[in-house]
Amino acid sequence: MKKFKIGIMGAGRGIDIAKNLMLLNCEIVALCEFNENRAKRGLKNLGMDVPVFENFDNFLEQEMDAVVLANYFHEHTPFAIKCFSKNIHVFCECISNSTLAEGVDLIRAYEKSKSIYVLAENYPQMIFNREMKRVCDGGTLGRILYAEGEYNHPASPSDKEFTKAYCYFPEHWRHYLPRTYYVTHSLAPIMWATGATPKRVSANAVFEPFTDKASARQVADRAAIITTFNDDGSVFKFTGCGGFGAHSNSYRICGTEGQIENLRGMGEKVMLRYNEWSIPEGKDEVNFYEPEWNDKDEKFIKESGHGGGDYIVARMFLDCIAENKEPEFPYDIYSAINMSSVAILGHRSVLNGGIPYDIPDYHNEETRKALENDNDSPFYYSDGREPTIPCCSHPDYRATDEQLKNYLEFIKD
Repeated sequence: MKKFKIGIMGAGRGIDIAKNLMLLNCEIVALCEFNENRAKRGLKNLGMDVPVFENFDNFLEQEMDAVVLANYFHEHTPFAIKCFSKNIHVFCECISNSTLAEGVDLIRAYEKSKSIYVLAENYPQMIFNREMKRVCDGGTLGRILYAEGEYNHPASPSDKEFTKAYCYFPEHWRHYLPRTYYVTHSLAPIMWATGATPKRVSANAVFEPFTDKASARQVADRAAIITTFNDDGSVFKFTGCGGFGAHSNSYRICGTEGQIENLRGMGEKVMLRYNEWSIPEGKDEVNFYEPEWNDKDEKFIKESGHGGGDYIVARMFLDCIAENKEPEFPYDIYSAINMSSVAILGHRSVLNGGIPYDIPDYHNEETRKALENDNDSPFYYSDGREPTIPCCSHPDYRATDEQLKNYLEFIKD
């Protein structure tokens, strides 16, 4: 395989991705990072020295085949569009667009380009999720009717290092993140396993204010419970990023003949169960086991982050570039925008009493025209834009003046 030249935007998560790309024989040629200290730490972590740019346009002037977009969660779209204008391939972290109008701009620019776009979503490639897809593809579960996904990631309010590393100024996106938005870790695995695409979404949030003495958090929802009706008639129920109970990544898929799930608190174990009248040959009614990778790169996968998913998705991206092919569902750009639409419209559902919203079809130009000016967002942006809608299910909720004062002291070096 050709030795691809890769540029990295974002010296935090981007460095982790860069390490996997280097294992796959890529050359990291440049880093784009506005924070000098983060850039220095990132290069030290990477173990090499490459040119660092604050300006993305100057960064793109370097010779490169692809760019990793690992900048702020909600600010990927304009940079992806600039890559598309130069036919540079894009490996994009988390959601593809933070507004419906950005989705329009993104897909129009993509369709004019020769770029490959892959969503850098790693959770479907965790070993238990790969096993769920294998079983679904085998057909023994029958027709898939229902699936659940839960990504629950509470953080300690006293963890100063986490706060300084990930929430380091008052207007940071994490302080304004509605609970439906960080959705791909819970939604993508069940889309990948089942092949279903959400077509309608509704959501409700669980509100419980945090008692942190030092906080700039403007969202007091602990989780959003999201439901979608899908193109194959199935139903999904899942969270965005939850903040309740104990940390867990949990998934369950149910068909007419059986169901499979990974087990909370049980590592990588899965439980596969069948109706007693439809047990396949060689299986029991209840099967409790640890799946195997069965992959030529198992050594690298086991050393990779996010349960091996980081390496596998990076490999998928390079395969797409090398073979000039679109990524498989749901890593393609249309699926990425679909998941972003679930996030955006799920939050609107939260703000409007759980009413359902239809997910727009971005293949349709008439639909795109109707969304061209839909720029509502709960976030602050680096270009000076401010929130236009509430970020919390209780729109008047705010961190107190005392919490904000203590937070500013908390994050000082």
